[in-house]
Amino acid sequence: MKNAIVRFASLYVFNVAVLLLIGLLMTNVRVGWDALWASVILTLAALFVKPALAAVFRRSAAKSSASRTRVGEKVVQYGLVYVVELIIWVLTVWLSGVSVAGFFWGYVLPPLGLLLGWVIYDQVDDRLHAKASEVYDTVQSRVQGSRSGSATPAPESPQTAAGRAELNDGLTPEQRRMLDEL
Repeated sequence: MKNAIVRFASLYVFNVAVLLLIGLLMTNVRVGWDALWASVILTLAALFVKPALAAVFRRSAAKSSASRTRVGEKVVQYGLVYVVELIIWVLTVWLSGVSVAGFFWGYVLPPLGLLLGWVIYDQVDDRLHAKASEVYDTVQSRVQGSRSGSATPAPESPQTAAGRAELNDGLTPEQRRMLDEL
């Protein structure tokens, strides 16, 4: 459950930024405060609709892949990714308050911005997920601590104290091994 919440939250925040950037850079797309709701739709679509559509399109394209060259196959794969992004963008526009003017500038170009944003998100996803998970754990421990009154840590066992003292002796593992061999 925690991973799903952290993944949704980090993707949501990133999608808000991408939508605001699309609204800022493309004059025919108006996002404004609707980015908050549109990002919910975009995040849900990215988590559930995008994998399903990509699988369907990949299966249908695989049937004719033997008749294409290697370059042709790459073009088809990139085209399928773009079509999935286009469908998600159209769903986001229809189900939110984002308004677009003009076919090319409003519907054809913004999916490229989404695609670029998700490529960047994929690059920083692991670090973002770790940081969001850390924040989630901190908030959860504070909420649970406030419910139970004062949360005092359990006393340290003698084995834990001995292990902690051994780790603080300033020796590297190799030095510790050499000392143990003497």
